[in-house]
Amino acid sequence: MQNKIPKRSAKQNRLYEIIFEAETRGGKLFDVALFAAIMLSVTATILNSVQSVHETYGVWLTGINWLFTLLFTVEYGLRLYCARNPVRYARSFFGVVDLLAVLPAYLSLFIPGTRFLDVIRILRMLRIFRVMKMVQYVNDGDLLLNALTASRRKIGIFLFTVLTLVVILGSLMYVIEGTEHGFTSIPVGIYWAIVTLTTVGYGDISPQTGLGQTLAAFIMIIGYSIIAVPTGIISAEVGASAVRKKLSKICPACNTSDHDPDAAHCKHCGATLA
Repeated sequence: MQNKIPKRSAKQNRLYEIIFEAETRGGKLFDVALFAAIMLSVTATILNSVQSVHETYGVWLTGINWLFTLLFTVEYGLRLYCARNPVRYARSFFGVVDLLAVLPAYLSLFIPGTRFLDVIRILRMLRIFRVMKMVQYVNDGDLLLNALTASRRKIGIFLFTVLTLVVILGSLMYVIEGTEHGFTSIPVGIYWAIVTLTTVGYGDISPQTGLGQTLAAFIMIIGYSIIAVPTGIISAEVGASAVRKKLSKICPACNTSDHDPDAAHCKHCGATLA
């Protein structure tokens, strides 16, 4: 005999509409409240890591963190209760993030002295992406994701080129300056080349010879020109993705948008395109 799918109650359907659906009024209010709770919780965790603040307000901040932990625990339980497939939800990306939002607090009760578990609470910020699944953010997110995906090969080639440059330039600086000026090894020279090429310039290591300073100036000039490359690649892909999305037709039945401009029917469901 086939297993029958348990019938969902009206309460479960209503909770699902509020918690998982962002288009309804209740769903929007829930997302706004969830966003505020996430930001307040993360702010309390960050402030509690400051020693002076912890000594003065540590008790209050700990209480606030536990309050939000309990609220997130109740929310996680409600999501499991009203999800159409609780096991699938628990194993999904957002399901794991929701669990990590509350798990560290309870682990700290059984594993004393693990302050690093407080840092894991910062993962609650990932839950903001759930809130940003609201309709007004979906299109922009898809546009950026498509642009990053389309430019991944160009970005990969760019990063490989930069890696080759810093290895060569760092090795040259190691030969020119030597150990007496702080360049004790090739990896140290590569580290210096990365810091200089990215125009960070910590200043913990600096060339002392004339030839080394000349090479450093050359690397700095290259750094300014290289910084603009990935920005230009991604910007071009964003523009191209926007044009493609504008030209493609959207299916009114299944809402897919990867159709040719002259398509008459949806290639996924066969519905007539507007």
